[in-house]
Amino acid sequence: MKHIKSIETRHHEERDAFFEGLRRLDRRGFMKLAGLSAGIVAAKGLITPHSFQLVSVADAAPSSRPRFTFAYISDTHLYKKELNDRFVRSILRAVDDVNRLDPQPDFVLFGGDLAQLGKKEELDLGREILKSVKAPVRMMVGEHDWFLDMGEHWRTNFGEPQYSFDHKGVHFITLMSVNEKDFWTERGMTPEERMQTVAGLDNGVQSRFEVGAAGREWLKQDLARVDKKTPLIIFSHSPLYKYYRPWNFWTEDADEIQAMLEPFENVTVIHGHTHQMLSNQIGNIQFHGMLSTAWPWPYAPEGLPSLTVQMNRADPFSNFDGCGDGRFDVTAEGLVDKLYNLWDRDPVTVRSSYLASKGKKDRPAATKLPSY
Repeated sequence: MKHIKSIETRHHEERDAFFEGLRRLDRRGFMKLAGLSAGIVAAKGLITPHSFQLVSVADAAPSSRPRFTFAYISDTHLYKKELNDRFVRSILRAVDDVNRLDPQPDFVLFGGDLAQLGKKEELDLGREILKSVKAPVRMMVGEHDWFLDMGEHWRTNFGEPQYSFDHKGVHFITLMSVNEKDFWTERGMTPEERMQTVAGLDNGVQSRFEVGAAGREWLKQDLARVDKKTPLIIFSHSPLYKYYRPWNFWTEDADEIQAMLEPFENVTVIHGHTHQMLSNQIGNIQFHGMLSTAWPWPYAPEGLPSLTVQMNRADPFSNFDGCGDGRFDVTAEGLVDKLYNLWDRDPVTVRSSYLASKGKKDRPAATKLPSY
């Protein structure tokens, strides 16, 4: 009987043949091929699947040409590769995509949940994979990276979980937002039991995420040295608003953080954790959720921000449907236009004007299929 190759096998064979052909092209030939393929993709309404997020920070010049770019990889949830090689292949594809960018991004920010159960071998695997990224990598922690050893191995590998930096006129803050009050000591939990509890989406035993008193004091001191006209881009793993408490799509002290950010003219918060398209506007702050490279979460049964244009239900027979990447274009005003590149689907752009107008302008096209 003739051997029948799986779709995945054929895809990888075609992909390898394609890139082998690219190696034989000179620069002029490559640019012609890239232009032709882009035209075909646009005509068919398709997108090329990536596993990273390319972020463009726009200049104030009338041309709106990017001042700089950075890529974003998030929520990879690595197990040991012997247990789940699909998640490993996903982050490897992300790294390949980032390394092919020309010009290279100024840096790559990892958005949290590198590991699934916070184990040394999971974090070490992620660290080794990210070492192959050509651009500098800046890390953000997620709860799956933290609660086995309370961040001990994370700090060994990547340093402190909370820090800020200035880059070409924008102040970036990487905020540790997944602290929890101690629920494990009185219950006599082992570190593994604590980690498994936090890893449960709807586990009511754990407390809710918070930045915490020490984190809020650190943020207060950091913001004190920043001019109120300087654009702020804040990365937090959990959303810095209260979405759905039972699933910990929530930050308990979000109201206090928002009050600290209120005096600044242009504030954007970009978060991971929820693995879905999410859009919100609270006061002067615009919020954008990030897609995961591992799996999509369903929308919560209540609390969904009204400005969210929902993605439709993921195909349960597809490894990557509902996952993906995106791009951020930070406008001259310091606000963000967010492009979601959903794998195997049409892209969706959520513009800052849509959020600022409370949905009256530039509403993104909604799917005609049911959400989930």
